[in-house]
Amino acid sequence: MTEERAPERDDVRRSAGARLRLLGRLGLGAVLLSAGIGHLTSLRQEFQAQVPGWVPLDADTVVVASGVVEIALGSALALAPRRFRVAVGWAAAAFFVAIFPGNISQLVTRTDAFGLDSDSARAIRLLFQPVLVVWALWSTGAWRSRRSAGTGPRVSEGGEPR
Repeated sequence: MTEERAPERDDVRRSAGARLRLLGRLGLGAVLLSAGIGHLTSLRQEFQAQVPGWVPLDADTVVVASGVVEIALGSALALAPRRFRVAVGWAAAAFFVAIFPGNISQLVTRTDAFGLDSDSARAIRLLFQPVLVVWALWSTGAWRSRRSAGTGPRVSEGGEPR
């Protein structure tokens, strides 16, 4: 015999999950805004050290452009209407994947930046990039969204069908 849950308990669980995702989304937005501003100000040279030599653009151009993208993504994570959150989540995840070669390059070329002055420190940093991808997808509801697969009912951020 299965025990049925009271609808109120499900609503509380859903709202607690939505609050956690909101905090996660705002936190990631703040991280991206802060990093983006750093790209354009005092940390600019540190970010330039991470641009791989094989990138065909000037390192400063890459740093400024990625800083602008980070500011835009951070702002979108914080301010985008619900209907755009899944898209913003996928865009942020794609951005984290796109900049990953810079982190690999920093390890391979043994470039010191951001206090990462050993191979082990640079290698450990690589482990955090997948965390950022998952964070972006989870906090925006993109992880749970079935829209990208094109199957099943559309599910809102709180988990209820639309």
